Amino acid sequence: MPIRSHGRLDWDKLRVFHAVADAGSFTHASETLNLSQSAVSRQISALEDALGVSLFHRHARGLILTEQGDLLYKTVHDVFAKLNNVENLLTETKENAEGVLRVTTTVAFGSVWLTSRLKEFVHTYPDIKVTLRLDDQELDLAMREADVAIRFNEPTQPDLIQRHIGSLRSNLYASPEYLKERGVPTSIDDLRHHDVVLFGEGVAPTNTVHWLAEMLASRGINNRAVLHVNNIYGIYRAVKAGIGIGPLPEYFVQEGRGIMQVMPELEGPPLEAYFVYPEELRNSARVMAFRDFLIREVGLSRSQVTVVAQTGENQRAAG
Repeated sequence: MPIRSHGRLDWDKLRVFHAVADAGSFTHASETLNLSQSAVSRQISALEDALGVSLFHRHARGLILTEQGDLLYKTVHDVFAKLNNVENLLTETKENAEGVLRVTTTVAFGSVWLTSRLKEFVHTYPDIKVTLRLDDQELDLAMREADVAIRFNEPTQPDLIQRHIGSLRSNLYASPEYLKERGVPTSIDDLRHHDVVLFGEGVAPTNTVHWLAEMLASRGINNRAVLHVNNIYGIYRAVKAGIGIGPLPEYFVQEGRGIMQVMPELEGPPLEAYFVYPEELRNSARVMAFRDFLIREVGLSRSQVTVVAQTGENQRAAG
């Protein structure tokens, strides 16, 4: 028997309304719902009569939500998303984790490190549908813009659970072509004779990202920056292109082809990585599965970075 509200909002009608708003026409919605077009139209008309408002502007090219319709759609969409999440939590187990998992992290970390490691996870958990949203601006997990996040600053919101998953070092890198042309620096003072790529405007003024600029300034080396970029991945592309020497997180020495670490003894402050998710997903099997996967991969990555860095030092010594 259909569940009905005590007021004017009928769940069946709201489901039809949501489908029509998504489809933009009665015809397409009827195909999705497996109902006749006339049945869909009657449900929408009945909902509009019950509420006393028009929910759609009707014209020859389709349907457009009215202001009232848009307000209702946003609310219904949010409610249905939460109901779907609850259903997933109630039915999934650790051995049978399933459902959509929306992951957000920075453009650089997601593009360079995370995507290259997801093959094992998606094969191990075929019923978890991973969606990545790469954005250097933090999405609001409390508002369900994403389910989980990998962040590089400690979260302060009280309703979010955080798990520290590792510390990433920052070092200096250059392309082989640049080093062949300009020589290999062996000390910070050698950078007086080199071009550098630094973080630019729009980046929070913290020593985590500005450590090289601060180090140069402390030595009176203020005019060597040939390019400022406000994105880590952009710095990587500039360094790889041979524009200059730049500071990058350590995972680039393994994942970033076409660059070499220089002066490994010069190290920026650690970049702390956190796995973050809302309290309501505490018992989600898919979230726990992804958390455990990340912790394991970060640990393996650190070991591999150490091996690669040592190999690079041996090659330089041999050369």
